[in-house]
Amino acid sequence: MPEQHSGSLPPWGEDLRRRYLRGEASQFVLHGNVHDLVLHEGRFLSLGDYLAQVLLAPTKDVVVRYDLSSGARFAKKRTELAELDALLAQRSPEHVLPALERILTERDKVAVLIEYAEMIAPAGDANFFTETDRQSVIALHRWSMMPALVQADNVVLLVAENLSELHPKLVSNPKTATLRIPMPDAATRGAAIRAAAPGMEPKWMERLADVTAGLKVVQIKGILEPPPGAGDDPERRQHFIWQLLGSAPEAAERARKLAALTAGVSEDEIRALVAPGAAVPSGGDTAEREQVLELIARRKREIIERECFGLIEFVEPQHDFAVVGGLEEVKRELLAVAAHMREGRRNRCPMGILFTGPMGTGKTFVAEAFVKEVGLTAIKLKNFRSKWVGATEGNLERILSVVQAIGEVIVIVDEGDRAFGGTEGDSDGGTSSRVMGRIKEFMSDTDHRGRVLFLVMTNRPDKLDVDLKRAGRLDRKIPFLYPQEPEEVEAVLRAQLRKHRITSDVELPRDRDALSAKLLGYSNADIEAVVLLANDYAREESVTLAHFADAVRDYLPSRDLDMLAYMELLAVFEASNRRMLPRKYAGLGVDELQQRLGALRSLVGSRR
Repeated sequence: MPEQHSGSLPPWGEDLRRRYLRGEASQFVLHGNVHDLVLHEGRFLSLGDYLAQVLLAPTKDVVVRYDLSSGARFAKKRTELAELDALLAQRSPEHVLPALERILTERDKVAVLIEYAEMIAPAGDANFFTETDRQSVIALHRWSMMPALVQADNVVLLVAENLSELHPKLVSNPKTATLRIPMPDAATRGAAIRAAAPGMEPKWMERLADVTAGLKVVQIKGILEPPPGAGDDPERRQHFIWQLLGSAPEAAERARKLAALTAGVSEDEIRALVAPGAAVPSGGDTAEREQVLELIARRKREIIERECFGLIEFVEPQHDFAVVGGLEEVKRELLAVAAHMREGRRNRCPMGILFTGPMGTGKTFVAEAFVKEVGLTAIKLKNFRSKWVGATEGNLERILSVVQAIGEVIVIVDEGDRAFGGTEGDSDGGTSSRVMGRIKEFMSDTDHRGRVLFLVMTNRPDKLDVDLKRAGRLDRKIPFLYPQEPEEVEAVLRAQLRKHRITSDVELPRDRDALSAKLLGYSNADIEAVVLLANDYAREESVTLAHFADAVRDYLPSRDLDMLAYMELLAVFEASNRRMLPRKYAGLGVDELQQRLGALRSLVGSRR
């Protein structure tokens, strides 16, 4: 392990060097962003090459790399090991690991780098292991306990993307140190951009570093240095872009630059980016750079969604609070949070927000409008649970790594009781408990305040882990209830007419008794359905009060009154602020509320 030039090491490399020199361990597990490039002295190296050539080679006489596919090979060999060369040509762990152990016990200054270690010592039930799997786990565990490694100045590095996929005997071993390799931060991204595109203006480089948050170095390099011959003709693409630009200033130069950045992008996408609606963009260099930023942001979304294997999706809302009817106190609360996040007042931002209330009250619709108002990147957490051992924890770590790397981001979790619930019992081998523990740890990290906001939605908050709902994780709990007054119904009606661009001669509050009063107790979704049904009856004409009357008479909302009442009382019970409650609940005492909840819980509490 190098003792000099430690300042040139990345933070995780410096941590590894320091812990090794202190004698904390001779065996290390590197996990996290292990399939990325490391920038060293202007060169992009894979992690394996960086470890072997930069971190280990300067002070070790022998450096051996091993994985199941390539077998064992020497990255450096100063001493003769002829008697072992034949064995090292093998690929099977049952042959290679004993040979490596002979080197570690008989030679000094030896480094062994085992890549894809989870394939050699996988997690899982030992009853289903092969004999080779058991031998591998025991061998690697025994190495960490061998005094000979420390005395001979030898080191073993195990590389695995997800700790959950590596056998727990190795991960939990006190003599094995684990180090997480993080996603690249802003400084690392900036250095990668500078190396991939030398000569770039500093301000432009900073903007690119911000836009590429959440991407790996290898992905940033791929965007800025698209590989030649990627399946399309660069000259044809450049000519196509030049035609779109027409007589715009410096069209030829702009076409050349944009052609290099649009490798692999279809002509339809290029047309939509460069000249939407057949309009020729103007503005010279500024317009070109905005197009580049838009292109990179789009490719970033595609890369991250592909990297996470459908575990997340980016939210691109098309509406803001202007089309949200009613819920004035809710919107006021969320607009204040949005202002704090935009203006960087981190100490006034909640760690998380819980939307709770019956179905059809507009929780998802308001969440998307909130994202539009804040103007930050937002991702929706999809189903990350898996039936395979260790896969659920691995999926979660991949998601959290991306979230942390993106930085200022809103994480939307719909049906939070299903995503985060189910922690009771041990039917899943403790997976749910471990998942919830990791989620709670991440959500309560105060470094994320004002940067990562969890927005969890559920109509059954009683199914959520109680510890998840405490202050410091889900600070704000906002109730979403059905309209309680005719005025609230009218606000929803007006918003739905605006949203769907429907003309109507109905006048509110003049027609309150004939329309809005009859919709009390309807959900926002039910009111929208009535509006659309009335528009169908109008048949391309202006919607009249008679059309609405027919729609109200014809529409049958789905009803489970006991369950709806229970969900409404749960939302009231969970609310953070009394001022957000309607009049009929604002003065309700805790004892009376709990009494009502208890009566309804006996009827519907066990139902979904």
